[in-house]
Amino acid sequence: MTDELTRLDGNAAAGPLSRFFAFEATYLKVTCASCATESVLGKLPLYGGAMGMILRCIKCGEVNLRVLEVGPSLRLDFRGAACLALGPEPTRSAR
Repeated sequence: MTDELTRLDGNAAAGPLSRFFAFEATYLKVTCASCATESVLGKLPLYGGAMGMILRCIKCGEVNLRVLEVGPSLRLDFRGAACLALGPEPTRSAR
């Protein structure tokens, strides 16, 4: 087993978070409790491994969200987020 973390973005958290939220969680606006930067969850850098997932602020790098799957249960820790806001999903432009 390895302790290395894989760096992705918040979109990789969509699967586990869909068990918790009845909407597309990657569109949640997260305000960092440390620096007040606001970003959609899908753009937050995500670090994951066997222990779970950590999503960090795009500006200061502080932890905004922790996700841990323990057997059939899902645990979320939003202590690093000052605010979570849900707005309209962005519209997709035709190419």
